[in-house]
Parts: sequence; C-alpha cells; structure tokens
Amino acid sequence: MEIRLPQKVKTIIDTLCANGYEAYAVGGCVRDSILGRVPGDWDITTSAQPEETKKLFKRTFDTGIEHGTVTVLIDGEGFEVTTYRIDGKYEDSRHPSEVQFTRNLEEDLKRRDFTINAMAYNDAVGIVDIFGGMEDLCGKVIRCVGEAKERFGEDALRILRAVRFAAQLGFEIEEKTKEGIRELSPTLANISAERIQVELVKMLTSENPGMIQTAYELGITKVILPEFDQMMKTEQETPHHMYNVGEHTVKSIEKVRADKVLRFTMLLHDVAKPLTKTLDYEGRAHFKGHELEGEKMAKAILRRLKFDNDTLRKVTKLVYFHDDRMPAEMKYVRRAMCKMGEELFPLYLEVHLADTLAQSDYKREEKLANIQEIQKCYEEIVKQNQCVSLRNLAVTGSDLLAIGMKPGKEIGIMLNHLLEMVIEDPELNKKEVLEERVKEILYS
Repeated sequence: MEIRLPQKVKTIIDTLCANGYEAYAVGGCVRDSILGRVPGDWDITTSAQPEETKKLFKRTFDTGIEHGTVTVLIDGEGFEVTTYRIDGKYEDSRHPSEVQFTRNLEEDLKRRDFTINAMAYNDAVGIVDIFGGMEDLCGKVIRCVGEAKERFGEDALRILRAVRFAAQLGFEIEEKTKEGIRELSPTLANISAERIQVELVKMLTSENPGMIQTAYELGITKVILPEFDQMMKTEQETPHHMYNVGEHTVKSIEKVRADKVLRFTMLLHDVAKPLTKTLDYEGRAHFKGHELEGEKMAKAILRRLKFDNDTLRKVTKLVYFHDDRMPAEMKYVRRAMCKMGEELFPLYLEVHLADTLAQSDYKREEKLANIQEIQKCYEEIVKQNQCVSLRNLAVTGSDLLAIGMKPGKEIGIMLNHLLEMVIEDPELNKKEVLEERVKEILYS
C-alpha cells in the first residue's frame, strides 16, 4: 500500500535515509492515511540520534531532546523527528524515568500503545506492520501492543485513549485490552486533570459519544467522573422517562451536534438528579431544584477538570436553563432570550430538543411541536431585530442623564424598566417614546 507523504515529510525522510539512517512516518499519521483520513500532523521516527539529526538540517530546535525528539523546521513548518528508543521504567503512570536510544525499529514500535498506532511507513520500504495493525484496522479493533496490563501500567492515560480511539474511529475494544483497563483504571488517579479533559473532549465530540457508557462499564468514570456513576444508578420513575438518569444522559449526548459546549451540557444537565430525587406517595419520582444544584455541580466538575472560563460559563448556564419551558409566543420567547442571553438561547433550543428526544414517547409530539414553534418565534425575533437586551435598547444611560435623571443605581433600574416595556411590546423601542415614558415617571 502506498501512502501519499507530504513533500516536506518526504524531504526529511529522504534526507535521513540518504545519509545512512532509517526514517519513517509513524503512528497516527500512518493509521489515518490508511483509513482515508487527513492526518492532523506527521511524526517521523529515525535511527539517527538527536545530534545526528540536527547536523542534517539547517533549522531545528530541541522539543524533548532527553526523549530523543527534535523539531525540524522547513519553510516555517515544524515536524517532530524522534530517535528510535526503548523506554525505561515508568514510575508515575505516565512518563518513563529514562529512555535508551536504539537503532532497531521493532524495539521502538513495541513500546507504542495500540497496534493501529504501531505502524511505520516510507516510500522505499512501504508499511512496516510487526504487530498486526493492518488486521486490526480492517477488523475495527483497538488492541494493545503486547500485554495490555504492561502498556496501561506504563502510561495510565492510554486507558482513556483506548476508549477515545474507539469513539473516534467507531472501533471495538478487544477483550484482553478491556481486562487491562478494568484492572488498571484506578491508576487514572495519577493523571493530570488537563490530560483527562483533553481525552474526554475528544471522546464526547466524536461521532460515537455514547462510548462514555463503555467508560463507565470499564470502571473509568468511577475515577475521573464519579458523578456519572451515580447517574447510572438512579432510576426515573416518571412517564416522561424510559431510561435511568445515566442512560438518558447518554442518549441526549448522542442527540445533540458535536460541539464541546453542547455535548458537555448534555453530559451534566441532569448531574444533580441523584442528589435531588424524591418519590411521592404514588411512587413517582421528582427532581425539584435539580437545575440549580446541577449548575453548582457542573461548575465544580468543570473546574476540577481545568476547563476554560468561557466553556465553564456557557455549560453551567445551559445546565441551569435546560429545563425552562415557555409558551410558544413572541413575548415569552423575547423574555427568555433576555434572561438567558442572545448568545445562549439558540444553544438552549438545541439542548432542550436533545433532552426531549432522549425521553419517553409520553407527550413527545406535543413537546416537539412546542420547541418547533419556539424556534420559529426566535427566528422571527432575530429577523425583525427586536430588542431583547439593554444593548439594543433605543436609549442609554447618557440619554437618561440628559433628560434630568441623577447618576446612580436608579439609572440601571429605569433602563431595566424600559427593557421590560420593550420586551412586552417591541414597537415601543423608539428613543422619543422611551424618553417620554421616563419624563412621565420623573415628573408625574
């Protein structure tokens, strides 16, 4: 099989080979090329030691030279070139305490995580596949190179990577690999929150975000997201639901588009249901206040996982508002847009739809019709550029000062009063009309 190498990658490989060394594209770029995907980056492995690599290229810089990695710059673009190596003992479930350089490609490939990532390629030799990566690609299997427990014992992050690759590629995890995950998933406690976050984002924004349930079944979420385990154990005795909280959550993630904010909102929208669950005398479940408690819990979880402030803000607000309901009338939609914010309201509609589609058939058509009509109202409000925030109000604080109001908090109170008027009747959003209303209040 021939892989089309980018010209700059080919130049690096050819230069190394012309000077008596071996060099190959390796890992994910080979895997993705075989699958017909466009590689995100191209890694190169070589028998040349770092100093030998540096002598062959005009511009290089040390990326991780202690582990054999040098970045070669060609026309301003960087490519990582790493010396074949044998990893020493792993002491922190993540990094080898030392590495030993080798001239043997097989030794380098056998230290890699999964068979599909342990293939190398150059134009002269073709694909080097010592551990059955091609067979596993064809069979859609995630399998560790060698003994799964050894690979996961070396680097616990590989546990999450196994599930993430399965989600991204639509593959199954091989049984012995699963056994290794089950046994060693507690070692994920040694992995930084930042690394866990990266893998979770990739998994949940993949085409198969439902793999979060596999992560639960293999004991992964017990360590990295114990709240999800509680959701999987919480039943919903109500005609609106046919799944437990966790299963409903998984279904809702699958029903929303692959956006980080939306997928994490669905992951956490019912996170407080286990905490707020009560049963009435008829045995029917209620989860009063789960949206308020959910906002608090979502904030704590996202902080724990070191998410950026923008994602944290959007997800927690959407968790809080996810269960808001309103009549499909323009004034109620305007009021909701004002409350949630113009930026978040269309996301709320996507969240509300996904939540509904993951429920039972009970009143489903009625619920979906309501969402559809709200969507139409929203689109009309946007089309008409109706005012739903102080930003679009026809008067400002300066205008109120100019007609006699004194500086102070009363300015804000008055602006919000005017906004309420305009939300009720958009035709009132005219400067002269609003100023006249202020004068009536001030001088009546």
